[in-house]
Amino acid sequence: MTRALKGTVLLPALQSLRTQVERTALPLDVEGVSATRRTRSELLAQLDDYLIPRAKSLDAPLLAVVGGSTGAGKSTLVNSIVGEHVSKSGVLRPTTLASTLVHNPADERWFAGDRVLPGLARLTGEHTELTDPGTLHLVSSAGLPQGVALLDAPDIDSVVSANRDLARQLMSAADLWIFVTTAARYADAVPWELLHQATERGTSVAVVLNRVPADAMEDVRLHFAGMLAEQGLGQSPVFAIIETGLEDGRLPDEEVARLRSWLHSLASDAQARNIVIRRTLDGALDSLQQRVRTLQDGIAAQTEGAARLRKEADDGFAAASAGVDEGMKDGSLLRGEVLARWHEFVGTGEVLRQLEQHVGRARDRVTAYLRGRGKAQPAEELGEALQSGVVVLVRSHGQTAVDGIARSWRLTPGGAPLIGAHPEIAQLSPDFTQRAEELVRRWQGEVLQMVRDEAAGKRTTARFLAFGVNGLAVMLMLIAFSATYGLSGAEVGIAGGSAVVAQRLLEALFGDQAVRTLSARARKRLLDLSSELYDQEKARYLRVLEDGASIAPQDDGLRMAMGELKAARR
Repeated sequence: MTRALKGTVLLPALQSLRTQVERTALPLDVEGVSATRRTRSELLAQLDDYLIPRAKSLDAPLLAVVGGSTGAGKSTLVNSIVGEHVSKSGVLRPTTLASTLVHNPADERWFAGDRVLPGLARLTGEHTELTDPGTLHLVSSAGLPQGVALLDAPDIDSVVSANRDLARQLMSAADLWIFVTTAARYADAVPWELLHQATERGTSVAVVLNRVPADAMEDVRLHFAGMLAEQGLGQSPVFAIIETGLEDGRLPDEEVARLRSWLHSLASDAQARNIVIRRTLDGALDSLQQRVRTLQDGIAAQTEGAARLRKEADDGFAAASAGVDEGMKDGSLLRGEVLARWHEFVGTGEVLRQLEQHVGRARDRVTAYLRGRGKAQPAEELGEALQSGVVVLVRSHGQTAVDGIARSWRLTPGGAPLIGAHPEIAQLSPDFTQRAEELVRRWQGEVLQMVRDEAAGKRTTARFLAFGVNGLAVMLMLIAFSATYGLSGAEVGIAGGSAVVAQRLLEALFGDQAVRTLSARARKRLLDLSSELYDQEKARYLRVLEDGASIAPQDDGLRMAMGELKAARR
């Protein structure tokens, strides 16, 4: 036996590879994903249907799959080889629905279970018109020698796509392909595509050229042999069957005698049988490297596609956070309702009357600017106006983010199907506004605590807290919503001097450095809370990306499994 037939060493490596292939996730519809998914499916099928079963049971009978085009006479050929009607034949297409596996009675134990083709249910007894293509019809016949089994597969070019897929799966499960074609159709493209695949995978192939006119036998055989040689199949045995009538639905014995004899010789000669099995097994193992590499390339494309989509989500919400940051600095929150409430709050003179004489100059400037404006309003109303303004700011930039991300995903490979499957991520969460309001209330509470902590222990605390901690906290919020610290002359005009007034009042209470520190802390905390809210929104996109399985780690798993397989074959 060669290295490939050391089943006890080979089996664990194949099982490890199968585990890694199954774990491979290809959820994104990136370019080329259809071919990669097909490669993955074919790999799993061949591992399940052929490589692992053969590695488990190297002495199991040789399985020859009879495949070919529609109307090539596969079922008739099987019936003729066995000498009895074991497979349904006829003129209606497709004739072969469930696949028929014919074996010697002594070999039943090899096929009754799920050793090979575990995905197909076993069926015994007569065929019916309603036979499920997903079943394997087992027929025991003494017409086949012990050591060889025949599997009559559906048409490789069937009008039923499930039959075509099943035919390819069955052929990948074979130790030997017996490829059946006709003198009229041997140049068709589909059979040669599969024969080319057989060459690539090192599969043992025998070809039956059926229905050859007697007067064209020599020319057809020579032409067909040349085509086989071009495909690297020049050493494959060719069995030509003359165009003739059927006898009781079967070919005359003399027409199939040579093929039957060849199969009997394989059954009786263990060495010859092992040569066929070894060639196909080695070829299938050799083909794994390129096919796994194709799968790894597909995983890399998935990883790259996911990274692009993730970056677009990251960039979208990073821009939202930057927008909130800019909105806090540019004085835009100090307009409209906030400005009106501030004027009413300060313009009553209630705050100014409680300032000590040593801040008289600041008081005078404020009084000169605000004298006579509005009636007294509580600080809570100003706080509510600030809250509404911040909620609008946070929501507007959040909506801009999800709009932009949805637009980008629709234009990015793999993104549009995700948006289609999860349309909810193209909008903010239904409770976003509620959470934004809770965020601002939390922030206002924290600012209030900052003021309390700063005032604690100061000699002036009792005097200045008389006009309200809430009022001081609102002033600090106003400063947080101005430029880096204080406003320029132009900004004073824009914001109505609100932040400057608040700044001067708080400086009189806490000192300019303390106010700088407090305003920076307040601004940073609001930005942090906003970013946390945006991260919660971004998590919806990341969950969509991570649906199914993680993409990145599997490439390493495949690489390690192929290393184990290579070591097992040494």
